[in-house]
Amino acid sequence: MGKWTLRACAFALAAVAAVPAMAIDYYKDKRLTLLINFAPGGPTDIEGRMMARYLTKHLEGNSGIIVQNMDGAGGVVGINYIGEIAPKDGTLIGFVTGAAFQNAIEPLSRRVDLKTYEFVAHQAGTNVYYARRDVKPGLNQAVDLLKAEDLIAGGLGADNTKDLLMRLSLDLLGVKYKWVTGYKSNNAVRLALQKNEVSMFSESPPGFRALVIPTLIDKGEAVPLYFDPFHNGKDFYKSKQMEGLDILPFNEFYQKVMGKPPSGPLWEAYMAGVLLSNSMLRQVIMPPGTPPAAVAAVREAIGKLATDKAFAEETMKTFNFVPDWVATENVAEVTRANMNLDPKTRAFLLDYMKGGKK
Repeated sequence: MGKWTLRACAFALAAVAAVPAMAIDYYKDKRLTLLINFAPGGPTDIEGRMMARYLTKHLEGNSGIIVQNMDGAGGVVGINYIGEIAPKDGTLIGFVTGAAFQNAIEPLSRRVDLKTYEFVAHQAGTNVYYARRDVKPGLNQAVDLLKAEDLIAGGLGADNTKDLLMRLSLDLLGVKYKWVTGYKSNNAVRLALQKNEVSMFSESPPGFRALVIPTLIDKGEAVPLYFDPFHNGKDFYKSKQMEGLDILPFNEFYQKVMGKPPSGPLWEAYMAGVLLSNSMLRQVIMPPGTPPAAVAAVREAIGKLATDKAFAEETMKTFNFVPDWVATENVAEVTRANMNLDPKTRAFLLDYMKGGKK
């Protein structure tokens, strides 16, 4: 091997070694902001604030993380801020819910395409549905939902995945219902349900365990119905998030009450929503153009949560499961690929969300 080849190899190795070193040192003496795209007190906020505490621990040399909530329009306000206004120097990290689905449905409606954001990590999740027991003629168990006469489904917005998946599941079951949407946060809808302004809603497993079970289920005021299934693009699978909860995934609930597996355009639309929203329910993102060293440092810190015993103990105590964050080097590539929605399915969903043909 010639001296120029050896020298080139040496330069190449030095460059590779410099990337992790730069990532490790990037946040020395820097203060960060973790922006959450939903209001304080909700499940996204609870999970985001906990992550912030542990990121402070694993991001080398940082001088602290400030948590900022920027809710509105079903989470869109905060997501748009990250892409349009937020500093691109690595000092702002977004902890968001629902971003991938919104962009896949209407990619041209955003001034900044979500695919240009920096994707750091994501976590799968689901929605657990529940309803008031006093829905006529009486909702004592989940199967009674099919008899409901005055069901009012509460939501966050026409283009929010919670609204979409709830409406699709109810239409698949043939349930008659009224849809009232536009509430600012999960807390607002939950309060409306407690006041009997609406009678059905859904929560993430942490929100359901911490906020719904003790205040509504245990008091006999509401009953759990079903949850959106976990799906990896090929198969349904079980998740630790639902361990200990005697609730069926929607596909099994449908089979139980209808006597056949779900199918047809509504089901295909529902599954598209599940795959886009559930497989990437929570995302850690950064503004487009954020320095690679900053992205690498945050991704490395999130990866360390998998072996952080204190994080596992606190999340288990709080959520009854340990968040399983995907923080691999190819997470951005996979995320962008998953946001490519079939044009026919996109057209159906857009029409459906606008109140058109179901």
